[in-house]
Amino acid sequence: MLFLDFEEPVAELYQQVQSLREISEKQNIDMSAAIEGLEKKMFDLKTELYGQMTPWQKVQLSRHPQRPYTNYYISQICDQYTELHGDRYFADDTAIVGGMGIIDGKSYMMIGHQKGENTNMRQYRNFGMANPEGYRKALRLMKLAEKFRKPVICFIDTPGAFPGIEAEQRGQAEAIARNLFEMSQLEVPILCIIIGEGASGGALGIGIGDKIFMLENTWYAVISPESCSSILWRSWDHKETAAEQLKLTPEDMYGFKIIDGIVKEPLGGAHHDPPVIAKTVKELIIQQVAELEALSVEDRIAQRIAKYEAIGEYTET
Repeated sequence: MLFLDFEEPVAELYQQVQSLREISEKQNIDMSAAIEGLEKKMFDLKTELYGQMTPWQKVQLSRHPQRPYTNYYISQICDQYTELHGDRYFADDTAIVGGMGIIDGKSYMMIGHQKGENTNMRQYRNFGMANPEGYRKALRLMKLAEKFRKPVICFIDTPGAFPGIEAEQRGQAEAIARNLFEMSQLEVPILCIIIGEGASGGALGIGIGDKIFMLENTWYAVISPESCSSILWRSWDHKETAAEQLKLTPEDMYGFKIIDGIVKEPLGGAHHDPPVIAKTVKELIIQQVAELEALSVEDRIAQRIAKYEAIGEYTET
């Protein structure tokens, strides 16, 4: 298990427990009482530590390299899954994956950002930063879902859309804007779940939904804390302050009525028990889609548009 800097006290206890288990197995000594005591102490420490995290610590946890990504959720949730490739214009962007999946006998279109589990795969997936062809692939799959009346599930986890010049040359802004326009009017239910980072237009490109949920240790904002700090202070040194001021946590988003709910994670984060969080997400998908399908197409679209119109505050002069 990989621990972050602020988790060092937990890491020390974890190592002690592992050491006692190794000694117990190698020397055939009963150390269950000592192990149980350390595990209880570790549980109490984790409860205290993770119960009072700062926004910056939540950002760090959302980026944990062992955190489950889109392909893991799809593999655990779907009984069958067929991945679909390409935008039919330029290329197949590996930063966004998607395809038709079956959950308990019902078909869904599954779409999401994919970061990659190791260094080579992260490079192959471009660290989850999609090019225009990624957003166009996502829209193609959404239109396919609409044609066959299948609900759309979007897993959001990206540090942002790819900012390279080649992405701008191929119409990055237009591709994202087109998705916003089309998703707002899509005739099938759309459920969006932020499973890691929800940064800027990169997240919004597949983030317009009837319902939006955030996992407990994720964030959602127009800009990352580091980039915000760089713009305001010309340095990353104030990223903790930026994270605080951006109000990017699930609790902030729920308070602003931008999201519809917060999904509880296993203690310490989704990576501490991936099967449990996958089961939780599966149950959420089944429940929410059933509620959305009970509405007429007209009512569902009207509610979706009204939801976004109500976000934010303004005055007319």
